[in-house]
Amino acid sequence: MKKTIDSLLDFYDKKILSIMAVDGRISVAELANQIGLSKTPTLKRLRKLEQTGYITGYQAQLDYDLLDETHVAFINVTLSDTTAASLKKFNTAVKELVAVEQCNMIAGNFDYLLKVRTTDIQEYRTLLGEKIAALPFVSHTSTFVSMETVCDRQKVNL
Repeated sequence: MKKTIDSLLDFYDKKILSIMAVDGRISVAELANQIGLSKTPTLKRLRKLEQTGYITGYQAQLDYDLLDETHVAFINVTLSDTTAASLKKFNTAVKELVAVEQCNMIAGNFDYLLKVRTTDIQEYRTLLGEKIAALPFVSHTSTFVSMETVCDRQKVNL
């Protein structure tokens, strides 16, 4: 049986995770100051959280306006076959599409929800028509274009 997060992490560990989710580049000194410990125990806790898999990596937050990649669309994808082998083929293929930021298997009236980012509607149309429609077992798609991103953060609820 899987242990709950409360039985594995104490107050300081949870505080470190909450802070790191917002600012992964915070210095150990500042992190220690914010959680109320000295640098050495803070660093030990941080390394333990990395080694045990609670922190899986660090990444930069990009300015998509400067990169000219502001066109965001969500695509409902329905497959013609949902056997384990078909799902595996789709999963493998969709990971190869760089424009796909997220791919989630959905319990509902379609099979996957994709979040894609492109420069404009023309690039999106090419992506949909030539790449997404050609993924294994895709039978139907439905697109929802994002007009504005209101909130985009990693959920922290510890």
